[in-house]
Amino acid sequence: MNEFGLKSEDASLKDLGLGNVANAFWNLPPAQLVEESLILGMGELASSGALAIDTGEFTGRSPKDRFIVEDDITKDTVWWGNINIKFEKEKFDLLYGKICAYLTNRDVYVRDAYACADENYRLNLRVVTEYPWSNQFASNMFLRPTREEIESFDPEWHIVCAPGFYADPEIDGTRQHNFAIINFTEKKIIIGGTGYTGEIKKGIFSVLNYILPQNKNVLSMHCSANIGEGGDTAVFFGLSGTGKTTLSADPNRKLIGDDEHGWAGDSVFNFEGGCYAKCIDLSREKEPQIWDAIKFGAILENTNFHAGTSDVDFEDCSKTQNTRVSYPIHHIDNIAAGSKGTGPKNIFFLTADAFGVLPPISKLNKGQAMYHFISGYTAKVAGTEEGINEPVTAFSACFGAPFLPLHPTKYAEMLGKKIVDNNVNVWLINTGWTGGPYGVGNRMKLKYTRAMITAALTGQLDNVTFENHDVFGLAMPTECPEVPSEVLNPKNTWSDQAAYDVKANQLAEEFVNNFEQFKSQSNEEILSAAPKVSATA
Repeated sequence: MNEFGLKSEDASLKDLGLGNVANAFWNLPPAQLVEESLILGMGELASSGALAIDTGEFTGRSPKDRFIVEDDITKDTVWWGNINIKFEKEKFDLLYGKICAYLTNRDVYVRDAYACADENYRLNLRVVTEYPWSNQFASNMFLRPTREEIESFDPEWHIVCAPGFYADPEIDGTRQHNFAIINFTEKKIIIGGTGYTGEIKKGIFSVLNYILPQNKNVLSMHCSANIGEGGDTAVFFGLSGTGKTTLSADPNRKLIGDDEHGWAGDSVFNFEGGCYAKCIDLSREKEPQIWDAIKFGAILENTNFHAGTSDVDFEDCSKTQNTRVSYPIHHIDNIAAGSKGTGPKNIFFLTADAFGVLPPISKLNKGQAMYHFISGYTAKVAGTEEGINEPVTAFSACFGAPFLPLHPTKYAEMLGKKIVDNNVNVWLINTGWTGGPYGVGNRMKLKYTRAMITAALTGQLDNVTFENHDVFGLAMPTECPEVPSEVLNPKNTWSDQAAYDVKANQLAEEFVNNFEQFKSQSNEEILSAAPKVSATA
């Protein structure tokens, strides 16, 4: 029986090849899934009420072990390479059969859920998991059907997640014992050998990134989004460490979602029903919304407690830097009704440029927007990852390369068309360094960044004077309310302006070199937005 008093749909599991499981627990409420995890010794309750679990060997995604089945549907459409790795259909079928055999006489947890808050694009999902907390994660992160919808629920995609099943690479065609494989023809995702819950979430994100742009004319986006009191929507793109979560959490604006969205015509809608936030060094002062969302129903991943207590030590990264918390979006008070908004009026690309080159705010034309979208630039500084002692450039196409089954230019061209059709402002925001590179200059003050974004959102930059950056060609405002004018042009913040020119030229070369892989499929408008490298700098 499930939470709505309905009989288990044994026939549907049999059709999946899972007719011989011991017990199938359907749509258990979060409280019961927490209880199951505690009884099985798979977690502990934190003092906040959240369930604290360990994901085991893998505390993050394993990109080299994520595959897509190559078949008639995918062979000529998927952007094959190091990101989208081919997997044979026959190998998939055999591996799926092994998973079904592994789950024979074991308990499984079944969750009916869906993705896409806009009813026109809804994707019904059935998630079958070996562990109760994996099922609770699906309940947190996907959208939750009503009782009436459950009674006649018809899933389009299935996810089968069996962390305890290990593949044999020599026989099964995987790289190692863990795997996450998408089959677009059979509409299945199989996950094995890893307990990291993000594989579930990002598997469906990859599916949406494939089907929505091609079949529905919807731009899928790895971004956060919020909406103002006047109904204006803003979208924030940015890689880890750029401030995406912080800057989109605005007390004067309602959150649509923090990670995955679609842009369809005149609307932006959340793909998800929850949030999956990093919580390393979390504090109520820095992230009050996330802090208050960590309560009963939330799942903490790979955190530790302060000795002798059940209080989480968010500074402890001994298990991983990638400590996480998942929670349903209603754990946040300031959310947009229906997880939807109007089409965006402003788009922000966030970067943390550790070289002190890029302006703190600049306005992009259509070509520049497409170029910087494909580039997806930020910088990593010492301490962010093992082995990084000096700043290094980091590029991730469309700010989400690991989840893009199509070539990045497909998404960029859609973005460019929507920018023009909807008269959208696109801004590049540098939350990184000013006055010099990392180790010399200082990080841009958060209050200045917030003031610049507020000015953009409220139209206070519509009529100011702009000047163009010498190397990157970006339009920089010469004034901004509540921001000292001297910080708006980064070159002016350096005591040695000749050194700035050298560094700007070096960063431009990094951009150009990175873009070589995209040149053959980029149009002239995109290519013309590349920075101008000076041979004499």
